[in-house]
Amino acid sequence: MTRALVAAAIAFVAALPAPVRAQGPPVRIGIGDQKTEMFTDPRFEELGLRLARLTVSWDALESDWQREQLDEWLFAARKAHVDPLITWSHSRLAGQRRVLPTPGRMAYEFALFRHRYPWVKTFAAWNEVNHCGEPTCHRAGMVVRYYRAMRRLCPRCTVLAGELLDFPNMTSWVKSFQRILGAQPKYWGLHNYRDANRLQTSNTRRLLKATRARIWLTETGGIVNRLNKSSVSFEQSPRHAAVATRWVFDRIVPLSPRIQRVYLYHWNALSPLDTWDSALIAPNGASRPAFRVLERVLNTGLRPPAGIARLATS
Repeated sequence: MTRALVAAAIAFVAALPAPVRAQGPPVRIGIGDQKTEMFTDPRFEELGLRLARLTVSWDALESDWQREQLDEWLFAARKAHVDPLITWSHSRLAGQRRVLPTPGRMAYEFALFRHRYPWVKTFAAWNEVNHCGEPTCHRAGMVVRYYRAMRRLCPRCTVLAGELLDFPNMTSWVKSFQRILGAQPKYWGLHNYRDANRLQTSNTRRLLKATRARIWLTETGGIVNRLNKSSVSFEQSPRHAAVATRWVFDRIVPLSPRIQRVYLYHWNALSPLDTWDSALIAPNGASRPAFRVLERVLNTGLRPPAGIARLATS
């Protein structure tokens, strides 16, 4: 073969499209759940998940029963080689739900937690900060002080400024926080159930526009059933939950490279009477369609939007 022919052949091969290879998603994926069953479920291990989220009352270490629950969850996560995200929230003690700790008290409780569980280094300053069922709804300045205290006490920790619900007041809350802080935080968490379950992207886009921070979807997923009398309406069924989960990965995650983590909520349902059920595993232990969506995302990466409905029923 002449040199000219060899050169032509090389050029032809180089011009061919590269073979398509399966690849994982461009985000890190975890599970949010207050229970520990997932850490010993072989399916969790087979998925290769190494992130999980736990909501913790700000005063949890002040009562024996909450300390026992924390020990059980955090040591189970550690045994499973899972990195926890700890999200601070309201007190679970009687009559204390609306009580916000002073910044000094919050710093004290944070330091206690770090002393007891020194391997935990990822936190969110408060859960659903803009939800008016939380005492932080009109107290952005207080959350700023919590955020500053946590970053000061643990400079090597990753601290989310807060976790937001995709409610109408979301961007105004973010702007108030950033104005009081006098800077852009590095991370925000977002619970975008409205976008996920209504198959839209508008609320996630609003947050991306309101901040330059990186975004973690710290609670998201498809609704199977709710008995909590919420005024926010969603379609509900195992099939819908699979479609919504696919939407998160195929439509919401690609909105921006700043969307860096997704925590699906939650792993397993305990009973058909659960007040909130967006679980991947049914009460009888069977894997639901949304579990299969997650499995395929982890194995093959994101798919074109046209595949959303088809995948949920296949």
